[in-house]
Amino acid sequence: MTDWAIHGFEIVNCNCLPGCPCQFSQLPNDGTCRAMLTFRIDEGHYGSTKLDGLYGAAIFSWPGPIHEGNGQRQIVIDERATPEQRAGLEAIMRGEDTDEFATMFFVFNAMTATSHDTLSAAISLEWDAATGTGSATVGNIGQTKVEPIPNIVSGAPHFASIALPAGFEYAEAHVAQGSTKTPGSAIQLQGIDGTHAHTSELHLTGRGVVRAA
Repeated sequence: MTDWAIHGFEIVNCNCLPGCPCQFSQLPNDGTCRAMLTFRIDEGHYGSTKLDGLYGAAIFSWPGPIHEGNGQRQIVIDERATPEQRAGLEAIMRGEDTDEFATMFFVFNAMTATSHDTLSAAISLEWDAATGTGSATVGNIGQTKVEPIPNIVSGAPHFASIALPAGFEYAEAHVAQGSTKTPGSAIQLQGIDGTHAHTSELHLTGRGVVRAA
């Protein structure tokens, strides 16, 4: 396998209630799974090709739980990427050069029946850890906004985290709520408003999630 690694930050928003049953090996709230993932690479490589400073995004839709397959996916690559960088990042996001089920990209690829054309766009990601607010914009293809979950009584920001010691996406994620629209994608996400979102350090290699010693 070609050696690769990406280390950066991600924002994810899906259609389930905040907390997301998938994180606890449960079925999705309405039986389906739809989501947009956007990430920034602070340091990364695919073979000898550097990926530092690039962004990527993907839009997903499954008619049932992810593990039942038959999903759709559309990958979006940072428009600043060179042909070599684009090829490397797309290979990573397609789950190539990865141990079986070691990363979310491998899992999502294995559960995808329809891969729409890969797109290029200007991608940006903003996150304020102090306020728990952020956003991800993928050209005119899609946008995610996240904010803290409001306390059910007071309305004050409610902060929670999820730790997954054996997960294939992250070691720990901070839970929020978000909204996503994808007007420029072949996958039109609907009804994603005030639903589960999480932000996390993204540190993956072809062997899986890199965890602190």
